[in-house]
Amino acid sequence: MRIVIHGAGAVGGYFGARLVEAGEDVVFVARGPQLAALRSGGLRIESIAGDVRLDRVAATDDPASLGKTDAVLVTTKTWQVEAAGRALRPLVGRHTVVVPLQNGVEAATQLERSLPAEAVAGGLTRILCELVEPGRIRHTGIDPVIVMGERDGRRTGRCDRLAAALEQAPGVSVVVSDDIEAELWHKLLLMASVSGVCSVARVPLGEVRATPPARDLLRRSMEETAAVAAARGVRLPDGVIAASLAFLDGLPCGSIPSMHRDIAAGRPSELEQLSGAVVRLGRECGVATPLHQFMHAALLPSELAARGDRPGR
Repeated sequence: MRIVIHGAGAVGGYFGARLVEAGEDVVFVARGPQLAALRSGGLRIESIAGDVRLDRVAATDDPASLGKTDAVLVTTKTWQVEAAGRALRPLVGRHTVVVPLQNGVEAATQLERSLPAEAVAGGLTRILCELVEPGRIRHTGIDPVIVMGERDGRRTGRCDRLAAALEQAPGVSVVVSDDIEAELWHKLLLMASVSGVCSVARVPLGEVRATPPARDLLRRSMEETAAVAAARGVRLPDGVIAASLAFLDGLPCGSIPSMHRDIAAGRPSELEQLSGAVVRLGRECGVATPLHQFMHAALLPSELAARGDRPGR
């Protein structure tokens, strides 16, 4: 398959490298220092699932130059999704599938503002990795998995074909889901809570889960997200909160959510797509979310500062 990775940071770089390793025709869309590194020195993955070094990869900052493609994995930051949709228009043909892998539950809807709705599937990933420096990615936790599916639950074959390519890639698992919306809300329940609590507490996950009041915040914030999902007609699995807490208990003590890393470094983060989304979507359906509202409000000043908006100055 011809596969475009739009956003060659940690997540896009990891999965794109694995697809290249499996022999697929992959092009990375990147910019700035990452683009320069990909063009000059290729891509290096340091992974608990096995390292890989690619001395040469195909990379561009001009998606329009690529023509129609079979599949696109959108791996930009969450706040870049709408711009990505506009840039991807020339790549989308009759049989193209576009799969966003951002945190949150709104990326596919954002892509549909610029792309044909029938081209956009739902998707998510579970992986713990970081961009150490341009051209170098470190995967430190979680067996990497991509979950995707048509938003209406149909099996059209498009996701199955992409899944077949991904299944050949070392260090990657893939699931084609008949209820991708439930999968997305399941991940939001986990990510909004752990990202918010770790960011407010300013400590890694291990310290949060070992402190009973902080662990209780994790559980209660998950309950808020589950209530919003239920009000919106999303059916989450039985025992989802206990399972999510058990999943967090299995991660390395030093695990730091990407939102926490971004906020600590003064970079824009996924605050609006995580706790912000729980608050906003809860308000739409009349569900109170006081813990997420608190976390969003407490972190919003630093988020605005990272985006160059400093109220009161």
